[in-house]
Amino acid sequence: MDALLEFKHEFLVNEFNSNSSLSSWKTNSDCCLWEGVTCDTKSGKVISLDLQYIPLNNFLKLNSGLFKIQHLRYLSLRDCHLHGEIPSSLGNLSHLEHLDLLGNYLVGEVPASVGNLTQLKYLNLNNNKFTGNIHVPFANFTKLTHLDISNNQFTGEFPLVLLNLATSLSILAISNNLFKSIFPSDMSRFHKLEHIDVGGNSFFGPFPTPLFMIPSLTWVNLRENQFEGPIEFRNISSSSKLQSLFLSQNKFEGPIPKSISKFSNLETLFLSDNNFTGTIPISISNLVNLVTFDISQNKFTGPIPRSNLVKLQYLDLSNNKLEGEIPGWLGGVLELMLSHNSFSRFGKSLEVSDVTHIQTLDLSSNSFHGPLPHWICKLRPSMFLDLSNNIFNGSIHQCLRNTIVPLRALNLQNNNLTGILLQDLFVNATNLELVDVSGNKLEGKLPESLINCISLKFLNVRSNKIKDKFPSWLSSLPSLNVLILRSNEFYGPLYHPHVSIGFQSLKVVDISHNHFNGTLPPFYFSKWHGMTTLREEHQSYTVYMGYPAYGGFYRSSMEMVNKGVDTKFQRIRKDFKAIDFSENEFGGKIPSSIGFLKELRLLNLSGNTFTGNIPQSLANLTNLEELDLSRNQLSG
Repeated sequence: MDALLEFKHEFLVNEFNSNSSLSSWKTNSDCCLWEGVTCDTKSGKVISLDLQYIPLNNFLKLNSGLFKIQHLRYLSLRDCHLHGEIPSSLGNLSHLEHLDLLGNYLVGEVPASVGNLTQLKYLNLNNNKFTGNIHVPFANFTKLTHLDISNNQFTGEFPLVLLNLATSLSILAISNNLFKSIFPSDMSRFHKLEHIDVGGNSFFGPFPTPLFMIPSLTWVNLRENQFEGPIEFRNISSSSKLQSLFLSQNKFEGPIPKSISKFSNLETLFLSDNNFTGTIPISISNLVNLVTFDISQNKFTGPIPRSNLVKLQYLDLSNNKLEGEIPGWLGGVLELMLSHNSFSRFGKSLEVSDVTHIQTLDLSSNSFHGPLPHWICKLRPSMFLDLSNNIFNGSIHQCLRNTIVPLRALNLQNNNLTGILLQDLFVNATNLELVDVSGNKLEGKLPESLINCISLKFLNVRSNKIKDKFPSWLSSLPSLNVLILRSNEFYGPLYHPHVSIGFQSLKVVDISHNHFNGTLPPFYFSKWHGMTTLREEHQSYTVYMGYPAYGGFYRSSMEMVNKGVDTKFQRIRKDFKAIDFSENEFGGKIPSSIGFLKELRLLNLSGNTFTGNIPQSLANLTNLEELDLSRNQLSG
């Protein structure tokens, strides 16, 4: 009890809330009844301490009371906000069998004294900031079955000391460190290994075929390394238990070997971002348990083969050189990504297939032509529908009104679609966050049913023939970040005295190359709060606009004049704030409230008839990277 209380008082226990496990640790009570504490039923000694998720917010002291609990077998300090180095006195806990330090801020090298923990069966140091090599003391863990040192900054070659654990380890995770070396060729010695994760390092060399001879193996991650050459599964038993295989982001090349069909239990297969070539082998159809299949970002050619992958839910074939038709059996896949290929037609069986299960459909950047297929109207996708960058023509079917009800993103840009956007198309589309119909030949007015899209963040109708007044009613959409009306036939004034002008979340607006006219009052930009502060964007890394999708991110893209050049923004930074009112017929003075938009990066008012002096408030725009006021009637 004394050691536990001593340990408790090493932390800011007075700041713990009443739900904290440590709040039950009180004198004059049985410590075996304290939360997180377990005692041996015979000896009464404390053998287990489970304090995971308690924010201790301190360092572990060299003489901590923790290290005086000599009979401890189980210790979990997972996600306890611990800082500093591991004290060498951790080695005093020689009976420890389970040690979990995941998710803290621990630094430095693992002390040599951990070699005293010879009874360890479970060791988890994942997600800290440990450095240095995995050294000799690890060789003492001859009973270890679970080792996870992922997401740290360990360096050096593959820790050969781990080969001493070959007879006991079932889980080995060393991913996302700084290891760099050729990968060992004798991994088959780990005959009990079930799970191995070495992704996110710099291991190189040929494909480690011997690894796959381990009969107990179920999960392998080699992604994000520098492995190269062909892959081969020689001498693999047809009774392999392998369920998940991740080979993405390496330098593998050549075809997918027919021998992959031996992995009949495979459920997840990622081969993306390599240099694989050839056709998709028909032997893939033997992987009848496959749920997730990703071969994107390779050089595969030919058609999609016939298959009976009835369990398949996620398929990504994007960014290859595949061609031909989309077969009907794909109608049962939940998330289907086929973009950036040369597909040109749809199989007749798709018209009669049950496609209602598809949640995400990305057919962008292919060679599809003709009218939009009617089977699309049977879709009920809850995520994304992207048909952009094809050669579709004709009108947008009225039946799409029902298809887009659950949608989050609709992208039809850069086709040859004609006709009008139906006024009631978006009447029930309350989940829509992105609508992009730019680069078509659409006419008529902007559908006022867009007012129902209360989640809308991105609207792009650029380069059509839409003829309408400025849609000031869009200002009521609370999340609208990007509004692009460029190169249409919009006309009339932007400002009306009795209409709200507060686009509170707008970050990018491009209404250039239209026929807008009239003057703007001095206060016009005063409520454009999305351009006044960085708000949530104070990250140390770059953040882009987009929406979660199929295990990744569906990012917004757009075209805009940047530094005089029509630029394709494949991704839009969240801190990019821009206004382009150029090539219209605006007159009067430039509103002084423009100076409130302190985060503005781009301002283009060129090609209008603005008059008067350049407002002094422009001096407040200290983040401005591009300013174009040319071809106006300004002075001063």
